[in-house]
Amino acid sequence: MATLMRPLQVHWHSLLPLLADRVSCGFPSPAQDYVEQGIDLNDYCIRHPAATYLVQAAGDSMINAGIYPGDLLVVDRSLEATHGRIVIACVNGEMTCKRLELHPVVRLVAENPHYAPLVPGEGTSLEVFGVVTSVVRRLAP
Repeated sequence: MATLMRPLQVHWHSLLPLLADRVSCGFPSPAQDYVEQGIDLNDYCIRHPAATYLVQAAGDSMINAGIYPGDLLVVDRSLEATHGRIVIACVNGEMTCKRLELHPVVRLVAENPHYAPLVPGEGTSLEVFGVVTSVVRRLAP
């Protein structure tokens, strides 16, 4: 489940340096010590600022999608919640982050085999609060 934080806009106050070379995550490669350009994380992570909010993930139901407890999820309310997208939804008053499936039936699917899909039945309240567009993870304290 995800713990909803109050909506806020993210504003990094300066351009961060973006190195021209990509970093190898396999075998090391020689590094080039120069900066190609600056990158504004607002532009990189947020397409629709007025419709975007952050929510902090809790639990391990989405770990196979790369979403871990404590991650900040960037959520865009203006995007259409289509089949296969990861969404923030409210099921019977409880917020959750799951992958949305619309066919063959509507259901919210965890990205961890230890969790069964949530299939809203008769009398179940389901409301989608936005599409997850980015994950922000702090690796070092």
